[in-house]
Amino acid sequence: MPPVIETRGLTKYYGETAGIVDLDLAVDPGEVFGFIGPNGAGKTTTIRLLLNFLQPTRGSGTLFGLDMVAESVAIRRRVGYLPGDLALYPSMTGREFLLYFSRLRGIDTASTTVRLAERFELDLDRRIKEYSKGNRQKVGLVNAFMHQPDLLILDEPTGGLDPLMQQEFAALVREVGREGRTVFLSSHYLPEVERIADRVGIVRLGRLIAEDTLEGFRTRIHSNLSIEFPAPVDEAGFAGLAGVNTVEVEDGGKRLKLSVSGPQQEVIRAAADAGAVAIHSEEADLDEVFLTYYGSDHQP
Repeated sequence: MPPVIETRGLTKYYGETAGIVDLDLAVDPGEVFGFIGPNGAGKTTTIRLLLNFLQPTRGSGTLFGLDMVAESVAIRRRVGYLPGDLALYPSMTGREFLLYFSRLRGIDTASTTVRLAERFELDLDRRIKEYSKGNRQKVGLVNAFMHQPDLLILDEPTGGLDPLMQQEFAALVREVGREGRTVFLSSHYLPEVERIADRVGIVRLGRLIAEDTLEGFRTRIHSNLSIEFPAPVDEAGFAGLAGVNTVEVEDGGKRLKLSVSGPQQEVIRAAADAGAVAIHSEEADLDEVFLTYYGSDHQP
């Protein structure tokens, strides 16, 4: 099947300042794609271009095979959107607000709205001006999900949510993916992305600098292995193995600590041949991946 989102050289400048530059991106049906980077990296600009809230300086893009500029109205009918700068009508109740948007879409979402509100423990009959920040965010999430769109575009979706509600959001996103619907998730909150994303793109200074699955990213950077032996071993037998960056000797040579980049099969085989009794691995998490690509010496 063709990508749900596809961009080619998508670029937006604000005067001399780059919003996003030469973005080539493809997001497949049923995929949860995490688009990560700090504030000002170009995440929100990309979303606004996809939804035709901004006009590109150059380049093009399609959603569902439809041109994002010429056919934006048809695209939006199939999209659930949560903006990062969520604005609500303060005098309305949550129920009134969601009913208003349901009527704008011309569909009955009453049962889905109630079900989602219950999942997020949201009181629909309080006025929005009385809501906490977290409850206002819940209204925005219900509004994005309630019409069961083919594509969800979510900009910093868990801002203000407590940990339990963050878990509920993650469960909901996973359900959407299993149904074959697609999620484009922009965030700088890395644990959230690591929990739910199938694939991740890292954006820096307006450019997409890396794109892969989490497992793929982990193979590019180091993992830490601690290997225990019943008797001292010679660390030189491990220092020359493919992917081994450093070897530290502990406990008189009975324990080796290795920093390894890429696949670990050769190291594990050598450890087994040397009679290892235990191997402990600490794989890189998304924070480490992110910091690797945002290190001072890494240029886009």
